[in-house]
Amino acid sequence: MAVVRIAAAAAHFGRDLEFDLARIGKLIEDARRSGAGLLVLPDAAFGGYLTDLRHPDPEALPPALAADDPMLKRVAVLAADMVVCVGFCEADGAARYNAAACLSGDGILGGHRKVHLPAGETAAYAAGDGFAAFDTPVGRIGMLIDYDKTFPESARSLALDGAQIIACLSAWPASITDRAARVTQDRQARLFDLYDCARAAENQVVLASSNQTGAIGGMRFLGQAKVVGPGGNILARTWSKAGLAVAELDVAAEIERARRVLRHLSERRPETYRSAEA
Repeated sequence: MAVVRIAAAAAHFGRDLEFDLARIGKLIEDARRSGAGLLVLPDAAFGGYLTDLRHPDPEALPPALAADDPMLKRVAVLAADMVVCVGFCEADGAARYNAAACLSGDGILGGHRKVHLPAGETAAYAAGDGFAAFDTPVGRIGMLIDYDKTFPESARSLALDGAQIIACLSAWPASITDRAARVTQDRQARLFDLYDCARAAENQVVLASSNQTGAIGGMRFLGQAKVVGPGGNILARTWSKAGLAVAELDVAAEIERARRVLRHLSERRPETYRSAEA
């Protein structure tokens, strides 16, 4: 794949699955109109996120979908020749996962279950157990779900597995304990941007970061969808508003340019690092 347009969405989603599907369809239409080959939708685009991260109500959790649910198949049909990453609550027997699927008209290209769960999520979801990249028509992609990107090992695992593009799907709220009067002054807003840029730069990959907007229950989401280049530079962003951040680039060429002198992955010294068990 040479030049591709990448779109990252900032949008609001709630418990009404048909409403969510209609909004997904509109975002796919808007992304296609912009010429995008890849669209990254937010975490929990189907069913919305938790209403309270500290004490989730077990009677008010997002609806859970099987990995082969007809709703996801309908997204694949809408995607057609585009690649679309979408977040949902996945049901697997009695377990529920905060999950993401990467789809096209050919079906499911890859999936991810959120590995790193903040304290409140452990009451609602089981944790995933790994990170894996996969091939798509727009390049090799790996997916992270919001809190995953706080941990450098997550994106590094995907980069070592050959990911050229990391899709970060989020339902990332403003600070719950220390809210700022303006979103731009919010601690979580600063961290959201910092992690996006750092994960791209340290792995020298392209990163597409989506996020929810609006509010659900006591949660207020930040937006700030963006596309980040392999040098950590923001190529396009939505700020706090709903919309699409769209950037056009030759992914392979930009990665090669970033790695022309300093090649972070091959210059690692893993024998000097403490093991994960230490």
